[in-house]
Amino acid sequence: MFVRKMTPSQSSLFGEIDDLQDLTFIERPIRRCLKTAEEIDKLTVDEDLNDIERAVYLLSSGEDVQRASVIINLPNLVRQNPAETFRRVVPKVREVLHVAGADMQLAAAGSFLTVLQDDIVLIQTHTHSILQIVLLNLDHRDTVVSNAWLETLLSAIDALPKETIRQEILSPLLSKHQLSQSVPARLASCRILGKVVGKFESSIVKKDLLPLIRSLCQDVEYEVRACMCRQLENITRGIGLDHTKVEVLPELVELAQDEASTVRLAAFDTIINLLEMFDSNDRTCVIFPLVKAFCEKCFKGDEAVLASLSFQYGRLCHGLSESFTDDQHLWFLEFYKKLCCLGLQHENGHCESQPYPLELENKYALVRRNCAYNFPAIVLFADPNHFLSELYRTFSSLCHDPEISVRRTAAGGFHEVVKLLGPNVHYIHKELITLLQDDSLEVLDALLNNLQETLELATSRGEGAGPESKQVNIPDLVPALVAAEQKAASSLHWRVHEKLLQCYSCLPRVISGDQIYFRFFQRMLSIITTNNVLPVQREAVRTLCVFLRYNRKQEQRQEIISKIKQELAQGRSYWNRLRYLDLCEITIDLFSKSYFCKHFLIPALELVSDPVANVRYKLCYMLPKLRSTIKPTDKHLLQQLEFCVRKLLCREKDKDVVATLRKTVLELDKMDITEPYHKRHERELLDQKKEKEETLLLEMELLERQQSEAKLAGDKQSEKKQRDSKSSLSGSKGMSGSTSGATSSSSAGKEMRRAKLARSRSLSGHPTTTKMSNPDKSLKVKDSGSCPGSGKSAMLPLNDDNLRPHHFNVASSISPTPSSSSMPVLIRSNTSSSLDHRSNGNKDTQSRKLSVQRKSNSFGMQSGRE
Repeated sequence: MFVRKMTPSQSSLFGEIDDLQDLTFIERPIRRCLKTAEEIDKLTVDEDLNDIERAVYLLSSGEDVQRASVIINLPNLVRQNPAETFRRVVPKVREVLHVAGADMQLAAAGSFLTVLQDDIVLIQTHTHSILQIVLLNLDHRDTVVSNAWLETLLSAIDALPKETIRQEILSPLLSKHQLSQSVPARLASCRILGKVVGKFESSIVKKDLLPLIRSLCQDVEYEVRACMCRQLENITRGIGLDHTKVEVLPELVELAQDEASTVRLAAFDTIINLLEMFDSNDRTCVIFPLVKAFCEKCFKGDEAVLASLSFQYGRLCHGLSESFTDDQHLWFLEFYKKLCCLGLQHENGHCESQPYPLELENKYALVRRNCAYNFPAIVLFADPNHFLSELYRTFSSLCHDPEISVRRTAAGGFHEVVKLLGPNVHYIHKELITLLQDDSLEVLDALLNNLQETLELATSRGEGAGPESKQVNIPDLVPALVAAEQKAASSLHWRVHEKLLQCYSCLPRVISGDQIYFRFFQRMLSIITTNNVLPVQREAVRTLCVFLRYNRKQEQRQEIISKIKQELAQGRSYWNRLRYLDLCEITIDLFSKSYFCKHFLIPALELVSDPVANVRYKLCYMLPKLRSTIKPTDKHLLQQLEFCVRKLLCREKDKDVVATLRKTVLELDKMDITEPYHKRHERELLDQKKEKEETLLLEMELLERQQSEAKLAGDKQSEKKQRDSKSSLSGSKGMSGSTSGATSSSSAGKEMRRAKLARSRSLSGHPTTTKMSNPDKSLKVKDSGSCPGSGKSAMLPLNDDNLRPHHFNVASSISPTPSSSSMPVLIRSNTSSSLDHRSNGNKDTQSRKLSVQRKSNSFGMQSGRE
C-alpha cells in the first residue's frame, strides 16, 4: 500500500482531534442534581403553616428567591386577609427592603402600586404604612430603583383621596425642595408638584404651591429648572387662564432665555403645548418674538435643540397661524425652507451632502427628517393653492434627499400631501415616480403603506385646469410600478414584495385594462409559477383574480382563463396545481356562482385524479366550498361532484386524505340542513349582486364596442366627404385647365368655336318669345362654358351629382348684377378648397381669371341680346 503525504491543513486537523481526545481523559465532577441536601432542607417549609405564617417565616429566614416570591404575592395576601397582612407581613417587608437588592426593590414597587390602585386598602392606617415605605425608598442610591418608587407614587396619586395627598405627600414635599436636599430629591419634588396640582383648587395652588414652583424654576441646577419647566403645563391647566398670564408666562419667558440649552428646549416645548391657553395679544406681542429669537439662536449654533424645534415646527405654525401677519407668516415659511436644506448644497438641481463631521451630519439629517414629517402640516399652513410657488421645490428636495431616512419619511406622508393638494395633485406626479423608483427598499416600503389611496387620489384628481395640468401621464406610472415590483422581487425582503402585490389590486381603478393585461398579467403568472415564497405567490394569485374580475374585454378574459387552466390547473408542478386551488378559493369570493362554475369548477374537480396526495388533500378540504357554488337546479354539476367524491372514496389510499374525506362527506351531508335561512338568503343576495356587476361589465364592453364602431364609421364618412370635396376641387381644376388649354389648341378648334359664336350671334339677332328665352339662356350658359374650352369637358360636370356644388357656382356666376355674381363664387371656392389652398398657391389666381372671363362673356352676351 502506498501512503500519501499529508498536507499541512490535514496534519493540523488531526492534531486538533488528538487534543480533543486528550481532553476526554480529564476527570471532572459531574453534578447529578441541581440542589444539594442542605439547600433542599433550607427551601423546605412546614406544610401546616397558613399563608400569613408562611410569608412571615420566609421573609425572616428564607432565601432571596423566597422573599421575592412573597413580595410579588403581597396583593393576594392583602385581598385574603388585609388586617393580618398589614399587621405582620408589611413590617417584615419594610425590614427586608433595607438590605434588598434592585430586583426585590422593583418587585416591591410593583406590588405596592397594585395594592394602592386596586382599592383593596380599606383603612387609612394601611395607606399610611404603604406611603411611608414608598417615600422612604425615593432616596435610594440606585437611580433605577428610586425612579421605580417615584413612578409608583405618581401612579398612586390618582387613586388617593385629597386629604391623604395633603397629609402624606405634600407635607414631606415642602421640606424636600430646599437646596440642602439632593438633586434627585428636588427632581422628584418637581414631578410630584406637577402631579398633585390638579387635585386642588386654584386658590390653594396659588397660595401654597406657587412659591415652591418659582423656587424650583430658579434652582441653581439646570436639570431641576428643566424638570420644573416641563411641569408648568400641568400647573397652568390647574390654576386656570387668569393666573397663567401673571404667574406662569413670566417664568416661561425667563426660562426660554436660559443659558442652558436643555432648559430652553423644555421652555419651547411647554410654550407649544400651551399655545391654546394664550390669547391673541400674548401670541403676537410675547410668544412670536420669543419663538423667533429662539429659532434664530438654534439655527446659528445649537443643533441639539434644532432637532426638537424641527419636530415641533408644524404644531408651532398652526398654533400661531391665526395671529400671524403676512410678514410673520412669510418668515416662518422661509425658516422652514432653510431647515429642509440644512446641511445640503444644491448643484445642477440635485441635493448633495456637504462635508461635515459625522455627528453633525447625523443631526442635520435628523432635522431634515423632522421637516419631512411636518411637511403636510406646512402645506396646510402655507395654503395648498400656493404649493407650486412656495413649497414644490422644498418637497422635491426632500424626495431627492441623499439620506434614506428623509426620503422614507417623505414617502410615509406622501398620501397626506396628495389629499391636501386635491385637484392640483398633478404637481407631485414626478415625485411619486421618483419615490417608486428609489434605490432603497425602505423608501418603497414606506410608500406602500398608503399606495392604494395615493394612486386613486392621484388619478381621480389629476385633471387640473390649464394645458399643462397633467405633467406625468399613465405611461410614466406603469413602468415605475413594474420597476418597483422587479426590485422587490430581486431582494430578500419578501414582505415588501407581498405588500406591493397587494397594492396592485387597486390598478383596475387607476389604469386601463389593456395596460394591466399587457404589462402585469403575464408577470403575475410568472410570480405564481416561479417564486419560492408562499405568501407572495398567494398574493399574486389574489391580484390576478382582481385583474380578471374587472377586465372589460371578453377576449382578454378568455385568454387569462385559458392561461390559468393551462399553467396552473394543468401545470406540471404540483405546486402550481395547489395554487390553482388557492385561486378557486379567491374566485369563489370575487365572482358569482354561475361564473365560477362555468370557468373554474370542472378543472378543479379534475384534480381528483392528481398523482400527488397534497393536491387531493386540499381538494377534499375544498369540496364543501365547491358544493356551495353549485345551484340546486344544475344537476349535471352536482352529479360530477358526487362522482368525484365516490371516486375518492373508492380509490384513495393515503390515510390523511381519507381522514379529511370522511369529515368532508359528513359536512356535505349537513350543508343543506344546518345552514340557517338568513345566511343562505344573504349569500344569494350577494351572488345576485355579483351577477349584476358581471352583466354590467358585459354591457359596458358592448357599449364601448358600439361606440368604437360608430366612431370608426364616422371617421370613414368624414374621410369620404374629404375625398368628395377633393374630387370636386379637381373638377374645378379641370375646368380651369381646359380654359388654359383652349388658348393653345389647333386652328380647327378655333374655327369650330368661331362657327358656334357666329351661330349664337345670329340667333341672338332674331326676336324671341318668352318661352324661347330659357333655351337661349341655357344655350348661352353652354356657350359661355364652351367658349374658353371644349364643349365636352365643360358639359360633364353639369350632370355629375358629386359635383353639384361646382355646378351651383357656375350657374350663380350668371346673374344680372356683377357684384352678386362674383362674391359667392369666390367665397365658396375659398371654403371648399381650404385644404388644397396651402399646397397649390396658384389656384386662386386661376379661379379669379376664370370668373373674370365668365363675367366678360356674360356681359358680351347681354349686350348682343340687347
